[in-house]
Amino acid sequence: MLYLHRLQNKNLVIERMIILATNHQKVLLVGDGAVGSSYAFAMAQQGLAEEFVIVDVLKDRTEGDALDLEDTLAWLTPKKIYSGEYSDAKDADLVVITAGAPQKPGETRLDLVNKNLKILSTIVKPIVDAGFSGIFLVAANPVDILTYATWKWSGFDKSRVIGSGTSLDTSRLRVALGKKFNVDARDVNAYIMGEHGDSEFANFDEATIAGKPLLQIAEENGVSRDDLATIEDETRHKAYEIINRKGATFYGVATSLMRISRAILRDENAILPVGAPLDGEYGLTDTFIGSPAVINGQGIDRVVEVPLSADEKEKMAASAATLKEVRDNGFKETGL
Repeated sequence: MLYLHRLQNKNLVIERMIILATNHQKVLLVGDGAVGSSYAFAMAQQGLAEEFVIVDVLKDRTEGDALDLEDTLAWLTPKKIYSGEYSDAKDADLVVITAGAPQKPGETRLDLVNKNLKILSTIVKPIVDAGFSGIFLVAANPVDILTYATWKWSGFDKSRVIGSGTSLDTSRLRVALGKKFNVDARDVNAYIMGEHGDSEFANFDEATIAGKPLLQIAEENGVSRDDLATIEDETRHKAYEIINRKGATFYGVATSLMRISRAILRDENAILPVGAPLDGEYGLTDTFIGSPAVINGQGIDRVVEVPLSADEKEKMAASAATLKEVRDNGFKETGL
């Protein structure tokens, strides 16, 4: 009986080891600036991924960040955090790209296109050449264009390339509406859609709070369409306000990236606003743009097409047209 008990325990240990090996998840971060390091910290706080690799041209910084993040592990979830290389992507489940020139005061995100296309072109190929077969999550700006470029240069299926899109903008909108109507921002169901940039827009016509139309709630509370337009405009330009005051935005986008990563690593089938590939949705094709989509362990399971009003459809089409024009010019001017 004692032998049988030991044998059973041994089998349980082996079974547990198999489960751990199967569930072992690895994330590789490219870009260890303010956004990247904030993302790494958010992932550590959430206990996501058993192995986390940091890659940047500034090797000393990645080594320092790995050592710093390592100091959190006694109070959080055990994991392996280290400075690495593109070759470490070979067995990664997720590669997150935040590398790129930051947006400066007075610049729009679209102003960054040429220099960040050049930077991105040096990242995607070596990762793919390393044997990476997971999911790309792109956050560098202009994110919709760089997500499209990552898809083109990687040769991956569109479902395995995701942009952070309007996830940050949607968070900003929900926070502002939560303040306006004195409710938890998490209970606001509203999206910023289109470009992550100046042509984005809020889907107020379809938005709800606790299942009740937002426009009805606004009317009952004496909040006018002009008031909502002001909230939308402040959401659209909030990044500029932050950049003017502290030089960069990073906590919000890092948390948005963590949320998308969690949906992927935990196979959640979560509906999140991301930079999604359109294949006829909203009458658009050949573009990555902000829209809700179902995110799981395979990447983008499907795009959720919001039934936009006629005015909103025009805004979505105009936003896509802006992105395509800047994207095509960027590819032409850089020769990429």
